[in-house]
Amino acid sequence: MPRRITFVQLKTGYDIDRGPSWIGWVNFSKTWSTAYFHGRTLRRGEGMFDANFYDAETGEEFWVSGPKRDRTDTRYGPSAPEVESDAADAYHAFLDGAPLPGRENG
Repeated sequence: MPRRITFVQLKTGYDIDRGPSWIGWVNFSKTWSTAYFHGRTLRRGEGMFDANFYDAETGEEFWVSGPKRDRTDTRYGPSAPEVESDAADAYHAFLDGAPLPGRENG
């Protein structure tokens, strides 16, 4: 199962780019159509206004993407994601120019 450091933001119930967000490890299915994060099963969705995954149990919508070095992870506004402790070292190395784990070749 592929595992990546990813930016995740809850979209349901918040104005655009105002929901809580995290930088942390996300496990993906082989097809990349399902993500597992914080005990949730997130399925890739289409036709959502401002999200690309939804929680299979609750229907809550999320934006899931790779982090950006310039920290402009949200699509429309400022963000201060919570960097999870188990991802902090690799994320800070990425900010300093190292490739993300699992993405060394692109």
